[in-house]
Amino acid sequence: MDYLQISNLPIMWVLCSFTVIIAALQALLFIRTANKATKECNINPEIPKQAFRIGLVSAIGPALGVFIVMVGLMSAIGGPMSWLRLSIIGAAPTELAAATNGATAAGVTLGGEGYTLEILAVSWFAMALNGAGWLLVTGVATPSLEKLREKLSGGDSHWLGVMSAACSIGIFGYLNINSIITKGFLNGGPAISNGNLIAVVAGAVCMMILGKFVTPKVPRLAEYSLGISMLFGIAAALLFA
Repeated sequence: MDYLQISNLPIMWVLCSFTVIIAALQALLFIRTANKATKECNINPEIPKQAFRIGLVSAIGPALGVFIVMVGLMSAIGGPMSWLRLSIIGAAPTELAAATNGATAAGVTLGGEGYTLEILAVSWFAMALNGAGWLLVTGVATPSLEKLREKLSGGDSHWLGVMSAACSIGIFGYLNINSIITKGFLNGGPAISNGNLIAVVAGAVCMMILGKFVTPKVPRLAEYSLGISMLFGIAAALLFA
């Protein structure tokens, strides 16, 4: 049998579904816990509903990117493993890079000539090893992060808000730069991804326009502004890149 036939066997879908179902159950448990906390803390029920809508709309853009990569990855490593990895990790470029590195280590290209069942196993192992590092760090470091956050904020809720916002800006800025300026070199200098650059600039401009001109007149759109800006950035990159 061809390696893709084996990687797409019904038993593989069944085995991979266990992990995906656990991830889905975790999401439902988080929602239930949040609803219980809302009642215990006497929070207005509309606030978590609004937050849920914002998160749902904001997830559309990243989900489209993950879906596109998953379709390509399925042709190389099979549907079940692509479904599993991108359902629990969600970092599409990282998963694709891990699968590619596994194939490269075996001396072939991902899904190319000479890509056999044994090399498929190497790609799967590289993807699992890549994810294991994240799980190890979060499992060990997370319990200490809350204490570190309290120590840095000194109990000042306003300073904690500023610090959290600054951290978010730094994280997303770093991710954007990594997407715009690739690690490869073109003509002796860093290669710039025009598509990613256009998406970032267009999304930022859209966000500013919405915040300054649209949402003051239509406040209800404020909760959807992030999702709208993401979709606008994606559309601009597809049209002009």
